[in-house]
Amino acid sequence: MSEYTVLLYSDDAAVRDRIRLAIGTRPAADLKVEFCEAASWEECRRLLDEYEIDLMMLDGEATPAGGIGIARQTKDEYLNPPPTCVVIARAADRWLAAYAQVDATLVAPLDPVTTGQTVAGMLRARRDGAVPLGTLGTVPR
Repeated sequence: MSEYTVLLYSDDAAVRDRIRLAIGTRPAADLKVEFCEAASWEECRRLLDEYEIDLMMLDGEATPAGGIGIARQTKDEYLNPPPTCVVIARAADRWLAAYAQVDATLVAPLDPVTTGQTVAGMLRARRDGAVPLGTLGTVPR
């Protein structure tokens, strides 16, 4: 069984709890997840610098930095950023998430089955070497 670290970002602790509960510690039989949390972009940056983050789950409604903006900034600032999934309030915001090169979106309120399937697919893709959107990945030498 593979173990992964998922960064949960929201300025609202209750939103982070809802995302964590929708994912669970075992989104699939072959995957185990541990969580780290951030309430600001600065905390996200610190966690990205200090830990191996396998997936970022971002609150698209967070303030002052929204999840879509943080996803884009992560893609711009990190050579090999983790894949990003943004929880959005309106399905119509998917175009903005696509423009920001977000790897996946989920619409709140989160359905645990859909959320687990999305997270499991993203973690398996990362395990298998998939390169997140908006990055060049690692260039072999």
